[in-house]
Amino acid sequence: MLLNAVIIEDERNGLINLKHLLAEHCDEVEVIGDADGVESGLKLFSREDIKPDVAFLDINLQDGKVFQLLNQLTSIEFDVIFVTAYDQFAMKACEYSSIGYILKPIDPDKLVEAVSRVRPRRQGRTEERLQVMQQYTSHPNSFEKMSIAALDGIHFVKIRDIVRFEAEDNYTHIFLHGGGRITASKTIKAYEDMLTPFNFYRVHKRHVINMNYMKKFVKGDGGYLIMDDDVRIEVSRRRRPAFMTQLRVLQDVL
Repeated sequence: MLLNAVIIEDERNGLINLKHLLAEHCDEVEVIGDADGVESGLKLFSREDIKPDVAFLDINLQDGKVFQLLNQLTSIEFDVIFVTAYDQFAMKACEYSSIGYILKPIDPDKLVEAVSRVRPRRQGRTEERLQVMQQYTSHPNSFEKMSIAALDGIHFVKIRDIVRFEAEDNYTHIFLHGGGRITASKTIKAYEDMLTPFNFYRVHKRHVINMNYMKKFVKGDGGYLIMDDDVRIEVSRRRRPAFMTQLRVLQDVL
């Protein structure tokens, strides 16, 4: 599938390098336009002949943040891949919103991987994902919702409604309060890293649980949890001491 692409990058060498890497490693991508800032980017997107499938965007531009550009577009019918220097905060925001990103200097393998995840036009719900990202960027302490790139599309869920995660091969099943289930291609380790600050805990190599939904911990039979929905979750022997410490911390807080 041929993908029309635009690049918004204010560093000339960075622009040339990205074009070169796309030509060498991603022959399905055709760069149809580029710009170096917010104003020039708006002019680019206003052209009738510019209808990209994906935009490669640097976050910090010479005349502002790229979000100033995106927020002025009437609609976003293309996917987005951020190309940025190492920024743990920005990376975390991309993870929560299921938006692709590539770190500078660009690893060709990471570039190919990011391009392979580009969704067809009008199918990726890009505007909603960008809203999630900007919410996290602006108010990380009051962040409530995350985006999940699942096998059947993009889901937007409240973090407090996630009961647990269960790994199965390279997939992760996400169980929601009320009985819903989403299957995502992201590893359970990725969700563990994202949600530990929100009272989620890895109790087994296959299970990450929301501790707000625990009903009972049974010490016998190797140790297991009973969740609010009566599902039994094994606590691995290796993780049990740290989990018991976490339980004591939770009891002290309560």
